[in-house]
Amino acid sequence: MLRLLMAAVAAIYLAAGASAQDWAKAALEKSPRHGEWVELKHNDRKLKAFVVFPEVSKKATSVLVIHEIFGLSDWVRLMADDLAAAGYIAIAPDLLSGTAPGGGGTDEFKSGDAVRKAIMTLPPDQITADLKASLEHVATLPASNGKVAVAGFCWGGTQAFRFAANSEKLKASFPFYGSAPTDLKVLERIQCPVHGFYGGNDNRINSTLDKTSEQMKAAGKKFEPVLYDQAGHGFMRAGQAPDASEPNKKGRKDAIDRLTKLLEGL
Repeated sequence: MLRLLMAAVAAIYLAAGASAQDWAKAALEKSPRHGEWVELKHNDRKLKAFVVFPEVSKKATSVLVIHEIFGLSDWVRLMADDLAAAGYIAIAPDLLSGTAPGGGGTDEFKSGDAVRKAIMTLPPDQITADLKASLEHVATLPASNGKVAVAGFCWGGTQAFRFAANSEKLKASFPFYGSAPTDLKVLERIQCPVHGFYGGNDNRINSTLDKTSEQMKAAGKKFEPVLYDQAGHGFMRAGQAPDASEPNKKGRKDAIDRLTKLLEGL
């Protein structure tokens, strides 16, 4: 009886998580832009990624979108579509490709906890290799002008900061509410400007920014963090939801405005 009750509770939580993404999936299905799944291969690994193209008349800059700790969700794909709507090619790789039971990716895990646990065990070198493969794919597309920036959210924000130290081909890094590497030698390898986006009510991350700013200055690197008043952690997702609070909604709007202006300047 207890086992049945636990199964029922788990089913309720899974359903709630799915419904929380229904609005993102619905928005994706209404998008007029061309989106496609691609399989990238490097070494002995196969990486699944979602690519969206802007409706423009000239070659476009690309943005590598790194997902949250929740994996490649419908919202992350919607974020890629939003970037395409603004005029940029966007690629969102599923960094959990091949890690789920049965060899699948994010969609094959049975719970959010399972996704989070799997992400925290990903080898750093594999993450870097996956991101480099994604960058090479969009940089060499016929529709691309060869310029690539990276934008990551939550866990992906941390990876966007880290990737700036592991790729000489990036034009800019945009970490959204992610922590930075703490090793000065790692920061010294960064070759592009880093523009950070942080919720004002996210002190878990914001309490690290002073040290990051000091280290980036010591390394001679450009770091421009901006805090969005009263917005919380994950405000880019939360600010787009139907029940978004005003601070999260405003934070998202202001962040999008800043991001697009920075991309225009690349």
